Amino acid sequence: MESPRAADRPRLVSRSIPLADSVPSFRALVDEMEPPRTVWNAADEARVVAGGAAATLTADGPDRFRQIRTAAERLFEAGDVHAGTEAACPRLFGGFAFHSDGAAASETTDNGDHTSPWAEFPDARFVFPRVQVTQTEGGPWLTVNAVGPSATPAAVEAKLDDERERLLSRAATATAAPRPGITDRRRTTTPTGWRTAVRNAVERIDAGTLRKVVLAQALEADLGGNLAVPDILDRLSEKYPDCTRFLIEPDSEPPAAFFGATPERLVSLRGRTVETGALAGTTGRGETPAEDEWLAEELLADEKNVHEHELVAETIREQLAPFAASVSVGERGIKRLATVQHLHTPITAELTEDTHVLDVVEALHPTPAVGGLPPDRALETIRETEPFDRGWYAAPVGWIDAAGNGTFAVGLRSAVATQRRATLFAGVGIVDDSDPDAEWDEVELKFRPILDELEA
Repeated sequence: MESPRAADRPRLVSRSIPLADSVPSFRALVDEMEPPRTVWNAADEARVVAGGAAATLTADGPDRFRQIRTAAERLFEAGDVHAGTEAACPRLFGGFAFHSDGAAASETTDNGDHTSPWAEFPDARFVFPRVQVTQTEGGPWLTVNAVGPSATPAAVEAKLDDERERLLSRAATATAAPRPGITDRRRTTTPTGWRTAVRNAVERIDAGTLRKVVLAQALEADLGGNLAVPDILDRLSEKYPDCTRFLIEPDSEPPAAFFGATPERLVSLRGRTVETGALAGTTGRGETPAEDEWLAEELLADEKNVHEHELVAETIREQLAPFAASVSVGERGIKRLATVQHLHTPITAELTEDTHVLDVVEALHPTPAVGGLPPDRALETIRETEPFDRGWYAAPVGWIDAAGNGTFAVGLRSAVATQRRATLFAGVGIVDDSDPDAEWDEVELKFRPILDELEA
């Protein structure tokens, strides 16, 4: 007879099978998934397209990381899992709000709209999908999950057969929708307000109360047509193959979505090996290979950008130290993207003991690349300065498995959107010699990845 504790645990059943190669295209596959949909497409990992929610975990408040870890461990504890490959094993997908008290319940925009774009996103939310298609190097896999009293192996295996037939009967491709176009746009920060904010931050740095702070802007865009997120993600995958493309949808009506193509990985944990990195310091791309290389060399030699980058790398090392037997810092180099190039330093660590990925995520968030130093003073400055709520922007998004492994990216180059409105976010690091106009130009560059996919 089951113990009371075992009987109280949610029953989890998961089954996976390989699919034929003739599965629908990525765009069509996202279209076929029931909401809430999830996409996780990192350059060095298997791509996942998932739909539905067999279980949903949420949390609020400063201990949101611990709450999600506890709920995830409880969910996976009673798992009956048969997966033919590690990549197809069941995972939770989701993310966290940037600030510990989460997204604002409401905020006022210039047009009198009092609804926050983050209204449907709690401080933390993770979905255990009903159906998951994982594209591995060896081919695609289909996973079906169920949780609860009715979750039986027979029911899940029957659903697995049904989903396989349904997906393979769909068209292999789907016609791409045109970009929706933008009918109106509103910046939350005026050029004058921005100059004042940057100068005030520099004054705090000169006074010694700050070392660095990352200030962001939001851009609200009204769309001329319906937003087709699968098409945007498809184009982002072609244009930014080295970034992590992601989609997270809450259960909401009208439907909402948080999506992007972020260049920054917060942490990847496998066993006791952590991979992360410092990404800070930015310049544009050249119109010729020679100009591109010249800009990269200028960035590597630029005192302001190198100083900003070293602050980030130094802090990440310090944040990992309590967990690590050793921390290795690679050589600083250039990470090139379609519209910008960044200074990048890879960092790896070997942990002293088994550690859940969320413990490392909590220790690293927010890195100085998206928050600042000292962290408390930087967050206070952000709160006082930014005329909008960051919500999940610049916060951890990613996945967790039953072993406590996982990967989290930082939600940059991103937008939160409904069918006819999108709010884009971009930020820059402010240090002692920051120029407000140059920083404004850098924000413009960082809006471009998503803005290019919205403009007709």
